[in-house]
Amino acid sequence: MDFTAKRVLVTAGANGIGLAIANKFRELGAAVFVTDIDPDAVEKARVNGLLAAVSDVSDEDQVRALMDTVREDLGGLDVLVNNAGIAGPTGPLETLDAAAWKATFDVNIHGQFFCIKHALPLLRAGRGASIVNLSSAAGRLGMAGRSAYSASKWAVIGLTKTLAIELGPDGIRVNAICPGAVNGPRIDAVIAAKARMLDLPADEVSALYLNQSSLGRLIEAEDIANMAVFAASDMARNVNGQALAVDGNTEKLY
Repeated sequence: MDFTAKRVLVTAGANGIGLAIANKFRELGAAVFVTDIDPDAVEKARVNGLLAAVSDVSDEDQVRALMDTVREDLGGLDVLVNNAGIAGPTGPLETLDAAAWKATFDVNIHGQFFCIKHALPLLRAGRGASIVNLSSAAGRLGMAGRSAYSASKWAVIGLTKTLAIELGPDGIRVNAICPGAVNGPRIDAVIAAKARMLDLPADEVSALYLNQSSLGRLIEAEDIANMAVFAASDMARNVNGQALAVDGNTEKLY
């Protein structure tokens, strides 16, 4: 788990899960660059010693410019962590706004496509390169009222498995992480939206999310960071094309 010679890019890496991932790689010796759509979070990341830039991964031109900056600042790239994602709209499919549906795919799957496409020249020249895509437990299970999010995260699994085959001859491994409900402001907002949809008290819906895994607890950002560094490490050198669940054994989503 020594990343001293590795160069890492984490998207949406200035907040939440992404920041936990970035900090874990840095603790293990990597040179880390984060990008985020939130300028204040990017500035805070810089103050805390991370290389950082503001970028919207759903905009291909911005991603192309981002990779130029990564090349200049890191001198190359060995690990790409596609963490950027949004929760998308909540409600029965027939009630969903088309623009909100499209925006979910623009970030959750098109953003990963753009980042991988423009990072590949750097990764092919890298050392033991790998890609870690963030999917979700909703990328392997249905999730009523969250069709846009779930469909986009299933797409991440398809992208991951296909690229593992395409890039295997280049020695580039591609894996996905499927988190369960991760403790933090984002899941709080999702629970509130689901409570409104079901016309139930928020604490009742929160209890459903808490108990949907066999372990009866939420996942922590640190748990996802630990899996990300493992998947990118030489310890996982023969782990490729996998959807790695970090969900406490979740069999049904609410």
